Amino acid sequence: MRKIRIGILGYGNLGKGVEVGILQNKDMELAGVFTRRDADKVELITDNAKAYHITKAKEMTDKIDVMILCGGSKSDIPTQGPEFAEIFNTVDAFDTHAKISDYYDAMDKVARRAKKTCVIASGFDPGLFSLNRLYAEAVLPVGKNYTFWGKGVSQGHSDAIRKVEGVIDARQYTIPIEEAMNKVRSGEMPDLTPRQKHLRECFVVADDGADLSRIENDIKSMPDYFSDYDTIVNFISQEELDKNHKGLAHGGFVIQSGKTGLNDENSNIIEYRLKLGSNPEFTANVLLAYARAVYRLNKEGSYGAKTVLDIAPAYLSIKSAEELRRTII
Repeated sequence: MRKIRIGILGYGNLGKGVEVGILQNKDMELAGVFTRRDADKVELITDNAKAYHITKAKEMTDKIDVMILCGGSKSDIPTQGPEFAEIFNTVDAFDTHAKISDYYDAMDKVARRAKKTCVIASGFDPGLFSLNRLYAEAVLPVGKNYTFWGKGVSQGHSDAIRKVEGVIDARQYTIPIEEAMNKVRSGEMPDLTPRQKHLRECFVVADDGADLSRIENDIKSMPDYFSDYDTIVNFISQEELDKNHKGLAHGGFVIQSGKTGLNDENSNIIEYRLKLGSNPEFTANVLLAYARAVYRLNKEGSYGAKTVLDIAPAYLSIKSAEELRRTII
């Protein structure tokens, strides 16, 4: 069986996680890493693998089956997604929820024209949490669904802060509010605003002489990221950030509270939890599972953009249909 040849676009935390994840998937191999940095200075852990400047990607369309886009959702993926969908099957973890429909439309138009298959917005949320929300709402139609993230480092929100003028580095922690979670678990089904569900705490390293008040305001007023939440901004040194905030743990909960019975007399709770030691490594493994699905779907002639909701679970697994029936069902 020929291995699925994976390309990695971007070699930050997520890209490095994808490289490690490929080593755990025996039906895949790394075809190359593409970066905007000096490729000669990028050190890979995979034997005989090579890094290339991003401009070389278009010369390697016959050597890559699926390109995994590992850039940030704020400014990288919205541009790189449609550009690379013209020449590669792709998978990404675009996570700006409010803009997913627009991004899907842009990707679908390009991918269908190019006869490529592109999974967007995979990862743990959107991604696995999206699947759980759908299953839970379908099973308990009389009810409400709630998603709580954290406590953990959000890569997308941290990246968004680093795009603010005057910011050198940053980490953003998403913190669920326990009181809100307890109400949901009790079966109350409250109406909760984003501000009532989560607190966002930021640790920011700023340039010497930067306007800290302006940076704080730029962060707190940022739409799609911070403006709907109570947000705490802490300015610290690079040394303190490196010492106390280098971990990338994350996780969260999807909870469906619903009623059954003729008179809705019975309360039911579905709860799904993720506890991640490494957000980028876990997300990378989700992307690789969907890369397998993309490869298979494209071979079948199923083109265009897809979300995790569009893909049957069996396409994610290395096991055959017979093995899945015997070992999973």
